[in-house]
Amino acid sequence: QARLVESGGGLVQAGGSLRLSCAASGFTFSNRAMGWFRQAPGKELEFVASISIGGRGTRYADSVMGRFTISRDNAKNTVDLQMNGLKLEDTATYYCAADRDSLISADPSEFPDWGQGTQVAVSS
Repeated sequence: QARLVESGGGLVQAGGSLRLSCAASGFTFSNRAMGWFRQAPGKELEFVASISIGGRGTRYADSVMGRFTISRDNAKNTVDLQMNGLKLEDTATYYCAADRDSLISADPSEFPDWGQGTQVAVSS
C-alpha cells in the first residue's frame, strides 16, 4: 500500500524560502512520476509541479515557475519541492502525490496516491 509523508512546512516571511520533502513507501517509487499540489483555504486544489521518473522532466504551474524547483532521489524514495521567493498567495496546504504511471501530468485525477499534506503559511 502506497504511503506518502510530507514534511518541511511552516511559517515564513514573504520573500523567504522553504523546502518540502515527501518520503514514499509501499510502491516502486522509480516507476512513477511524482507531483506536488496545493490547496489554499476556500480554494480548489491546484497543481504546483511534477517530475518524471528519472528526474529530468519537470512541469510547473505558471504561478510558481522560476521560484519553485521539484527534484527527486530514487535511491532514497523522496521528492522535494524547493520554494524560493515565497509570496502571500503561496499560503496553502501542500500535498505530495504519486502518478499512476511514468508520464508527467498536472491533472490530479492521474494521481491515485496522496499524502496527508503539510501547511505552508507566508506572512507579510
